[in-house]
Amino acid sequence: MDRHRLCEALRAAGVPPGLYEVPDCPGPPGLPRAEDRLYLAEQAGTWVVGVRERGARTVLERFPDEDRACRSLLARLTDEGPPPVPLTPAESGMLLHDGEGVRRRSREGLARALRATRRPPEADAPAPPPEPEPGPEPGPGPAPDDHAPPPPGRRT
Repeated sequence: MDRHRLCEALRAAGVPPGLYEVPDCPGPPGLPRAEDRLYLAEQAGTWVVGVRERGARTVLERFPDEDRACRSLLARLTDEGPPPVPLTPAESGMLLHDGEGVRRRSREGLARALRATRRPPEADAPAPPPEPEPGPEPGPGPAPDDHAPPPPGRRT
């Protein structure tokens, strides 16, 4: 496989052109490229597959020939990952019979996340229970009173 056939295979598989960068394989005109994408390149007589993240390129694999590099990039971009794992009977039962508990835990998690970002929760979500207010912190004591007489032995 060469890079031209790789382009054809990626298009046939429906991989968005903004997710990869292959020499001589332009995307549709005017298509913005994703900032983070996989790339194929020839470097000093070897072929590399890498990732571009925030403008920096990192080589993931090196290959002695274009065919192996193209096949690697195609596999990375079309791999669907492992099949989903079916729920256990206990997990299914919990989801079916504890819907309110699942919703409550979700609302609590959202409220914690919003507090962490200091944003108020949405109006339609019930407010979480208030957290206890912290007590006064121990300090040096009361501030001196400007109208009180100075302590004995001290000049004003």
